[in-house]
Amino acid sequence: MGMIQTLVQAWKIPEMRKKILYTLIMMVVFRLGSNIPVPCIDRSQLAAMFDANESGLFGLFDLFSGGSFSNFTIFALSITPYMGQEGQRKIAQWTRYLTVVLALVQAIGYTFGLFRNVLSDNSIFAKIVIVLTLVAGTAFLMWLGERINENGIGNGISLIIFAGIVSRIPTSISRTIKGLSAGTVSIVSVIIFLIFALAVIMGIVMVQEGNRKIPVQYAKRVVGRKMYGGQSTHIPLKVNQAGVIPVIFAISLLQIPATIAYMTGNDNGFSRFVAKYLSTTGTPGIWIYLVLDILLIIFFTYFYGSITVNPVEIADNMKANGGFIPGIRPGKPTSDYVGKVLSRLNFASAIFLAIIAAIPIIIGHFTSFSSSFGGTSLIIAVGVALDTMKALETQMVMRNYSGFLK
Repeated sequence: MGMIQTLVQAWKIPEMRKKILYTLIMMVVFRLGSNIPVPCIDRSQLAAMFDANESGLFGLFDLFSGGSFSNFTIFALSITPYMGQEGQRKIAQWTRYLTVVLALVQAIGYTFGLFRNVLSDNSIFAKIVIVLTLVAGTAFLMWLGERINENGIGNGISLIIFAGIVSRIPTSISRTIKGLSAGTVSIVSVIIFLIFALAVIMGIVMVQEGNRKIPVQYAKRVVGRKMYGGQSTHIPLKVNQAGVIPVIFAISLLQIPATIAYMTGNDNGFSRFVAKYLSTTGTPGIWIYLVLDILLIIFFTYFYGSITVNPVEIADNMKANGGFIPGIRPGKPTSDYVGKVLSRLNFASAIFLAIIAAIPIIIGHFTSFSSSFGGTSLIIAVGVALDTMKALETQMVMRNYSGFLK
């Protein structure tokens, strides 16, 4: 209800309504472009290629592109070449150049490698046109995301990914209805999935919004004739510091063997080994896959948490400003305490992410229900929605303060 009230209040303000409409229009432009096909592609061979290979990195790429990858549209590369450089805002110009270079490399790899068998025209000219089309599509998405950052609401890159994920919901619903009608999907499977989705959404909101507040007390100091300090505050540590990154990294690594097996063919020992021992459809491959997935998620959660929050730096800053945690001595004891708290938070976050990643695979294995809108999609979609609402609330607060100061 709070989210709906925020949207209603924002819509009543002309300036905020303009920003919301601008963001929605940019999302419509993105979805229109996602349905414009790349030239010189045999659509029937492309469909057969993805019907036979729904796993591997295909699924991950298709997730971020909102189906543009499997349809090989002008936005097939999506915004992935730009995602890795998103935080380097101070060198934005060089970031754009590097994005174009990465997009060029990926486009050449797709055209001359991964999608070489679905080309209706194998001439060099046709391949150059395809490469330039894909690079131009990524450059346009990069521009679109930056325009949303400047004139809209929320993070443009995240919203583009969010729009791509949400756009798959109607297709999943249609596929489920057809499966129910044909008898290939049971109503029990659908109910189990809906319960899982609801539980995951509630859990994501709780974990994403959860913070561990470490109390901090600042000692009183006399500087000249004035006394400073003496106040109490806290250090908020997010329960899920890493977000969805550990899940994405784990999937990327685990799906590399399946992708290599596809590119080398199905009639060799390596492909048969991957299908049996490293695939979610193999036996005992599904259980080996799940164990490796959980271990990798735990590893990347701890790794990302360790580089995001530095307990030694926190302890040094507190000591320099006369702050201390009640009952904990400044210096190394403080850093050890913060590190211990962070380790517990990382463990809870890793278990949460591992459960979300594992349950859809288990449901798909024991039931006939299969949905592309799984745990990873839910984490990204709900996380982006929460961040966007926070950005909207922040802009409304800033606008009220600006009006007050005038």
